[in-house]
Amino acid sequence: MTPDRELLRRYAEIRSEDAFAELVQRHLNFVYSAALRQVNGDAHLAQDVAQTVFTDLARKAHSLARRDVLTGWLYTSAHFAATKIVRTEQRRHAREQEAHHMCETLHTPAPEPDWNKLRPVLDEAMHQLKEADREAILLRYFENRQFAEVGAKLGLNENAARMRVERALEKLRAVFLRRGVAATATLASIISANAVQLAPAGLAATLASASLAGAGTGTTLTLLKLMTATKLKLGISALVVAGATTAFVVQHQAQENLRTQNESLTQQLTQLKTDNESLSNRLAAAGDTKSLSDVKLNELMKLRGEVGVLRRQVGALGKLQEQNQQLRNEVMAAHQEPVQLPTQGQYEWHQTNTMNAAKLVLLGMLLFSGDNHDQFPTNFSQISDLTKGMTNQTGGIGTGGFEFLNAGLAASNQNANRTILRERIPFRTTVGKWARIYGFGDGHVEEQISEDGNFDAFEQKYMVSPPPNQ
Repeated sequence: MTPDRELLRRYAEIRSEDAFAELVQRHLNFVYSAALRQVNGDAHLAQDVAQTVFTDLARKAHSLARRDVLTGWLYTSAHFAATKIVRTEQRRHAREQEAHHMCETLHTPAPEPDWNKLRPVLDEAMHQLKEADREAILLRYFENRQFAEVGAKLGLNENAARMRVERALEKLRAVFLRRGVAATATLASIISANAVQLAPAGLAATLASASLAGAGTGTTLTLLKLMTATKLKLGISALVVAGATTAFVVQHQAQENLRTQNESLTQQLTQLKTDNESLSNRLAAAGDTKSLSDVKLNELMKLRGEVGVLRRQVGALGKLQEQNQQLRNEVMAAHQEPVQLPTQGQYEWHQTNTMNAAKLVLLGMLLFSGDNHDQFPTNFSQISDLTKGMTNQTGGIGTGGFEFLNAGLAASNQNANRTILRERIPFRTTVGKWARIYGFGDGHVEEQISEDGNFDAFEQKYMVSPPPNQ
């Protein structure tokens, strides 16, 4: 088997994507399992952590190629990445005060009772050990290597490797005791049996492609491979979801149109009243003059004509207001009619496919900014080559389902937490609320929930007007 350092050297020197893909395939289950434990079993977050780790591995390939053992670095990197993502999720949940519905959960056989006690504290306890002890346990019980192989990795003979592993295991057991967890004599077998679980099928190819693209070495072909791990049955489900969505979309659009039209009519009425009062005052002043010159008389006639026009406009505006009120009454009546909400399956189908489509569009935007002086695109035609064929992977959802926010904004750390993409039309949830997908400058995607379909408060908080030169 080709050593890790040789594969990483090939990638660092000649950009061998095959070598990097083999590295991902070799260590994916290990990294994914460490991430899964530290994000409370959230499969989506665990995949994000794994992608972050392998993206960092691609970026730091030159310096890491000198390491004989990658396991310790991957484990520590997964810990830091998971901690950051969990902290971000906690802040978001506290801000929204609303639990985010998980669209996919990981189904695994029920582990033995001792593992239920060890799992929440295992990774914290591991990071209290010295690096040498931690790597010994990782190689022996996480990767299930023989003592001879552990010794070869650590530069020891087989007996020395056995002694180091046993001492490290005793130190780990002592850490568990200090944390109030009784570690039984079967600690080694429990960790060996449960610490590394199988990652979702196809995730290795997805992460290899996404990591290379994130490191700036991917190609258009690499981008098109993204998200192929998400395989959903479409067909009849797509038609059912489309039918259920139509009524919600029409109703929401009618509300938005009425709100805009009402504001415009109110502004026009205010302006017309102001102009009418001004002209009336000028006519009254002119009427008090007993003798008018020809110039003033012409001006007076002109003013009377303008007053007539304004009065007709006021009359027309009154009719528009009546029509507006009638439309409002129709919308209110529609609200009182029972609305058929989507099923859980329909909602999850739309949520999963829309979030995957948003990730593809965001990745295209990030790649575009890398080639255009860190400027995000201003229209979808600029990234059409990068998003070609995405509907085959997202249930038919393409770029037409989204719109840019802060178009032309610079891609920078300062704007990493700004919204740059959103779902064009909100979607109804199973409990009657409205959901909308948003994409951020750092490439992550969030779903926001609103009681009435109004997302103004959230968007004002996370949007920014770009400088004039952008």
